[in-house]
Amino acid sequence: MPFLLAPGPRRKPSAPPLTPPPSRSGGESGPSPHRSTFRPDIEGLRAVAVLAVLAFHAEIPGLAGGFIGVDVFFVISGYLITGLLVREAISTGRIRLGDFFSRRARRLLPSAAVVLAAVAVAGAWLTVPLRRTDLEYDVLSAALSLANWRFVSQRTDYLAAGHDQSPLLHFWSLAVEEQFYLFWAPLLAVVVLCAARAVRRGRAVRSVVALVTGALVLGSFALSLHWTEDSVSLAYLGTPSRVWQFGVGALLALLPWHLLRGPRTLRLLCGWGGAAAIGWCVVAYDASTPYPGYAALVPTLATAAVILAAIPGRGERNVQGPYGVGRLLAGRAPRAVGRLSYTLYLWHWPVLVLAEARLGALGWPARTALTVAAVLPALATMRWVEQPLRRSRTVSELPRRGLAVGVSAIVLPVALALVVGTATLHLMGPATPVDVKGLPPGAASGPSLLARAAGASSGDGPVVPNPAQARKDFPPDRDCQVAPEVTRSPECLFGAVDSPDRIVLLGDSHAGQWFSPMLALAAQRGWALQELAKQGCPLPQLAVDSPQLGRAYRECDTWRADTLDRLRTGPKPRLIVIASLNRYTTDRQLLTAAWEKTLKPLRATGAPIVYIEDTPVPGTDIPACVSGAPDDAAACAFSRAEAVPADPLARRIASGAVPGVRSISVNPVLCPGNGPTCPAVRDRILLYRDDAHLTNVAAVVLAPRLERLLTDSGALPAATAPATPAAPAAPGADGWTELLRDDFEGPAGSRPSPADWQYDLGTCYPGCPAPQWGTGEIETMTDSTDNVRLDGKGALEIVPTREGEQWSSGRIETVRSDFAPPPGGVLRIEASIALPDVTGPKAAGYWPAFWTLGAPLRDGYTGWPGVGELDIMESVNGRDTVFGSMHCGVLEGGPCEEPVGLTSGPQACASCRTEFHAYAVEVDLGAREVRWYLDGRVYHRVSAGRMDAGTWKRAVDHGVFLILNVAIGGKLPAADGATAGPATEPGHPMRVDQVTVKVKAKVKGGEGGGGSG
Repeated sequence: MPFLLAPGPRRKPSAPPLTPPPSRSGGESGPSPHRSTFRPDIEGLRAVAVLAVLAFHAEIPGLAGGFIGVDVFFVISGYLITGLLVREAISTGRIRLGDFFSRRARRLLPSAAVVLAAVAVAGAWLTVPLRRTDLEYDVLSAALSLANWRFVSQRTDYLAAGHDQSPLLHFWSLAVEEQFYLFWAPLLAVVVLCAARAVRRGRAVRSVVALVTGALVLGSFALSLHWTEDSVSLAYLGTPSRVWQFGVGALLALLPWHLLRGPRTLRLLCGWGGAAAIGWCVVAYDASTPYPGYAALVPTLATAAVILAAIPGRGERNVQGPYGVGRLLAGRAPRAVGRLSYTLYLWHWPVLVLAEARLGALGWPARTALTVAAVLPALATMRWVEQPLRRSRTVSELPRRGLAVGVSAIVLPVALALVVGTATLHLMGPATPVDVKGLPPGAASGPSLLARAAGASSGDGPVVPNPAQARKDFPPDRDCQVAPEVTRSPECLFGAVDSPDRIVLLGDSHAGQWFSPMLALAAQRGWALQELAKQGCPLPQLAVDSPQLGRAYRECDTWRADTLDRLRTGPKPRLIVIASLNRYTTDRQLLTAAWEKTLKPLRATGAPIVYIEDTPVPGTDIPACVSGAPDDAAACAFSRAEAVPADPLARRIASGAVPGVRSISVNPVLCPGNGPTCPAVRDRILLYRDDAHLTNVAAVVLAPRLERLLTDSGALPAATAPATPAAPAAPGADGWTELLRDDFEGPAGSRPSPADWQYDLGTCYPGCPAPQWGTGEIETMTDSTDNVRLDGKGALEIVPTREGEQWSSGRIETVRSDFAPPPGGVLRIEASIALPDVTGPKAAGYWPAFWTLGAPLRDGYTGWPGVGELDIMESVNGRDTVFGSMHCGVLEGGPCEEPVGLTSGPQACASCRTEFHAYAVEVDLGAREVRWYLDGRVYHRVSAGRMDAGTWKRAVDHGVFLILNVAIGGKLPAADGATAGPATEPGHPMRVDQVTVKVKAKVKGGEGGGGSG
């Protein structure tokens, strides 16, 4: 960002110049034309440039091209600085680099240091810790004039995307200018030294410098065109691709315009034409304009035209004239804004970004108001920092003093950044990689992310990974997620690389995030894993633009074609797993056709294909948010509607419209239930590393769930492993194979076995798809031994308790959800239960139950009642009756008569409160019926004939999990005529002596193993 003006009116020199004055104005041996006379029109032109930038940053409608203000500044700077240096070279025979850098240091660096220090301090208050560390790195790079290269590295790195805007992003232009002059001034000094013999002939110096400048302009412009085509961030922010704009300004100062006497009309047209072109760019350009490239020629040459129009010709003192654009620019108001432009530019962007960090996204009126408010600190900085140091005789007397001021202005923000950054890093904890071997195991099914009691995430402890670790928690796949500019993936084989069997992981970075679990699944089977993934490249054959390259993503098309050809001609994989961001287009018809173009050659390989539905896309920097709310991760929840849009491919696969492809999803555990938001943290696991991708830790924890989903889909064979306690035993003499038996042995007051049982907590499943457990009951379920405990005598007690008016109780379910009848066989579930020994008004609202739900509900707890519910035993209000029911079909009516279900009605049992009785259900696929037993007697049946085949299959032909609970209140007790009230007496347990689950192979006869329990 160019802000060094030609000096204003100068004090009378205390000593005569070292060389005699020129004999005539503009003489060829005199100073460079465009003499040192102050140019008020250029000061006004700076106002135009800064106002354009401010309008762009304020997002004022219709001024989206205001970014070209930076180009205007570059040309002005090239003109003024080169003119200053060349005049000194011609007048003195050399360029004093110490003086030059001293002037720039005391003019520019102190004001910048004030802003950097203010941002470093304000950032510690206004930004969250993780964003604060990023900001302090930004302060360091800005203070050292390297900001543009820091932002280039961020914007060209696909995996670093998704972070918030930096309050110091605008320092890129200052860095470009400083880097240019660190190179330009010494170069001119060398050129002048080489032309020393001709020092008194100004034309010689100007000619040599002009030749060098012309070569630089042509080379830089060619590079700018090349980078604009290949990497727009590098082209826009890189110094080499911007040199030509400084060079255009330099040529204005070097070429002998002062020897020309152009017609005044031509000057008027030149000036007004340039001004009009600048205004047209501000209005016509926008984010879609390829920039800088050829488009930058217009504002660059337009600025040159405005400057050129007011360069005095032979014999002229000034050429402003009453109608020239320079007359307008030299007005009091433009000049006032121009004088303020540097400090205003410095302050406006931090004010905008830090305000939004505190207040959230703002509209253009608010942004405009904040931009106007930035005038106050800008005026203060100019009044009390910039001008005093610029005019100080003490500082300007010796170059080393100015340089000392500059060094101090660098050291101050650097020191502040190091102090604040170090303290923040200490606060957040180590950023060392997470040891995934020490992670708790993930749950293969159910509402919890981890394989432990549901709700354990509510415990204390830091999230894993911590926010600093999450930012860098990438899959350990080296460089196999190839960068945007790469057109071919390396071999990228992992695991048993010599195995003829391999899993291929294919897609973009949303496929690459599954690297770790897929490698684990392949290793368990002795297979290899091949990863073929490309950043930001849609797997469906869509034509897209790359934000990193800033143009059409041709490399993606080349990579995709090459990858599909490699799979077609290479060895057949055992499994192809595909995944892709599903929001490259909103045109479903286009997307369907694009997917078909990709899936057709994949199907031709003959390998099973599984599509992993796209994971939630938070759209906000999750680690940064969590770093600011470490004890309230719920504050970082994000909108479900925006994060989990409908997945067209998954829907088509489910409908059978995509043969040869299966679909699985882990979204029910990442975003459980159907509430309005999705969590950022589950079970103390930080799920996202940025605004769109899972942390590697989350992916590792999801490995057991992925394995279950893949094996359930039939795409992946089960891993060969030694038998475990959970493995089914061999059939007994009666043909039954026991899957589960719990006799609840243990010390009094202890918990049931966590290997077999997990707790349901609160008043609904995670995500709260059905508040009050969907039945209107009033208790809160806990894992307290006051509510769920062993009695020390071989029984489990589930005890409702009350404190004040708040009821608590217990609800546990089996960890396993795969209890299912074998094909054509029987599943039997049985428990010995004594109901709560309370009756009459004291039992009003009591609702003990033993029941099952279909396993698919664990992946989100939606789909009831279609996935099936078997109520093996229920009783309400202390009645001496029990009953069984089957829920299935649709929510209202249907073949299962919902919401009542296919129920047995009350069955008399006078001693069920005082004695243990055996309650059982059998799902008999051979006989195509479900049977209910009380003490070995069948009292209720539901046959497949009562419903259509699809409803029957969805209700019973899958795994189930078991539930034991005592509810208080709700729809069913109310329907029986009683509700919990002051008379209801707490403390009466349901006691469970044992629970057994067993299966039997295909059985002849109508009742299978009926009554065999």
